[in-house]
Amino acid sequence: MTSKVALVGVDGCKAGWIAVRRDPGAAPSINVFVSFAALLAAIPDGAIVAVDMPIGLPEFSSKGGRGPEALVRPLLGARQSSVFSIPSRATLYADTQDFTTVEAWYAAHRRASEVARTTSDPPRGVSIQAFGIFSKIREIDTLLIARPDLRGRVFESHPEVAFCRLNGDQAMLLPKKIKGGINPAGMAERKALLCRHGYEMGFLDQPTPRGAAADDFLDAAAMMLVADRIAGGKARPFPDPPLVDGFGIPVAIWA
Repeated sequence: MTSKVALVGVDGCKAGWIAVRRDPGAAPSINVFVSFAALLAAIPDGAIVAVDMPIGLPEFSSKGGRGPEALVRPLLGARQSSVFSIPSRATLYADTQDFTTVEAWYAAHRRASEVARTTSDPPRGVSIQAFGIFSKIREIDTLLIARPDLRGRVFESHPEVAFCRLNGDQAMLLPKKIKGGINPAGMAERKALLCRHGYEMGFLDQPTPRGAAADDFLDAAAMMLVADRIAGGKARPFPDPPLVDGFGIPVAIWA
C-alpha cells in the first residue's frame, strides 16, 4: 500500500456506511458515516473509493445480471451465491419512502417485485436481501448522476471477488457467515489474507464501530486494498472494458 492518493474502502452497514481510509504515509483508520454524501465530504477530492455496492443500473434486467455478475461468479466457487443480480432502475426507484412499519416494508417489497417482473426476462421478482440495500444503491446512483466527476473516483467492487483476487485468484475456502451468524474460521482466513497485504492484525482485531458488523469492517478493509489496486493500475474491471448504463455511468466490478 504505497499509493500517493488517499484510499477509501467502503461497505454498507446498519448505521450507514463503514469506511477504511488510508492517507499517503499514514496508518489506516476506520469511520462510520450516516450517508454516502457525508463520506465523500469527509475525504480529499482526489481520493479513490472502492465500495461494495452496485454502480450503474440496467433499464431492463436479463438473466444473470447486468454483465459483471455473470463474469465474476465462476471465480468464486462455493462463494458465488454472494453475488446477486441487480434489477432494473425502475425497480430500484419503485418505492423510495422511509418505512415506519414492517407491513409497509413488505408491501413495498411486493410493489418492487411487480415492477421487476415487468422489466426482466425471464420475469422475476426481487429477493428480500437485494431489496434491503435498494436505498443504498439509490444513494450512490443519485450522486453519480448529479456529479459525473465522481465516476472516475468511485468504483464498484465486491468483497469475495476482492478476496479471491488478493488470494492469487483462489476463492476463499470458508464462508464469513453461516446461517446469518459470524463464522470465526472464515473471518480468520480473511484477516490472515489482509495481513499478507499490509494490514496489522491489531487494526483488524479492534472493536467494530457502533452500527457496523465485524464482517462489514473486513469487507471495507478489502475494498481499501481494491482502491489501492485501482490507483496503482493493478485492478481489473469485469467486464473489461466496463459497460455503461443509460446515464453514462460505468458498469463493472473492479478487483
